[in-house]
Amino acid sequence: MTTPRYAVYWAPPSDHPLWRAGCAWLGRDPESGAEQAARPQRAAPRRYGFHATLKPPFALRERRTPAELDAALATLAAGLRPFRLRPLRVDVLNDFVALRPCEPVDALHPLRALADACVRELDPLRRPAGPDERARRAALALGEDERELLARWGYPWVFDAWRFHMTLTDGLPPGTPRDALLAEAADHFAPALAEPLRCDALALFVEDTPGADFRLARRIPFGG
Repeated sequence: MTTPRYAVYWAPPSDHPLWRAGCAWLGRDPESGAEQAARPQRAAPRRYGFHATLKPPFALRERRTPAELDAALATLAAGLRPFRLRPLRVDVLNDFVALRPCEPVDALHPLRALADACVRELDPLRRPAGPDERARRAALALGEDERELLARWGYPWVFDAWRFHMTLTDGLPPGTPRDALLAEAADHFAPALAEPLRCDALALFVEDTPGADFRLARRIPFGG
């Protein structure tokens, strides 16, 4: 029997132009299931769907159920209030192109508090990483702090290492020309990024079988 994986993301509302622009850029709408032709250098973000990560993908701990996850998400969301997001821009993060805030998100910002809460509050449901996943993560070039986060929380880029971003491309090999790709992305997203953005719901994404595309299963609005 295969084990699904779950992830808690922020995703723009389905009627916001940024959601439509992001799905068109990646060639797939993970909520409706609509697909377009695959685009070069976008295979990984296409599979995961247009999003910003709050709680990275995880499998449920043995004897924990999807219903318990739903209840935990409802409890978490019920205690939250909507807030406005800072404007985003097309940028480069590490070796890939992404949408990132125009201004840094500090530790006191509600967006950082939301990401921290998702990681912490949902972690009792997370199944610890197996040997294959631990070996894969161990091969990453991580600092000491990131390795400690990986060991404790199953992912190295949480809490102080977390950066809000919406991935737009695969990792680009060294020497890959980026100017044309950055210009294309900036032009594509400019109208959508001109519209105000709010964070008012959690988005539960599900990978039903290993390697399958993540689908947006449901949105959980803040405040119940």
